[in-house]
Amino acid sequence: MPNWRNALITWRKFHQEANEYGEEQLLAMLEEEKTVHKRVKMLERIHQRYCTLRANRERMEILKEGKRP
Repeated sequence: MPNWRNALITWRKFHQEANEYGEEQLLAMLEEEKTVHKRVKMLERIHQRYCTLRANRERMEILKEGKRP
């Protein structure tokens, strides 16, 4: 797995490696971006990716409870 701190160098680097990161790594990236770099576009894009992963995980958890007709 790539080092997520290297991905914060540029948007292009983050985009190339975004699929390699889990929720925990993305949350850590988001926190570092908020406190250190403070780049609005990076905050937005990291948050978008984090929310997508979280929503997919939560959806799968909810769907496990359902029954097919």
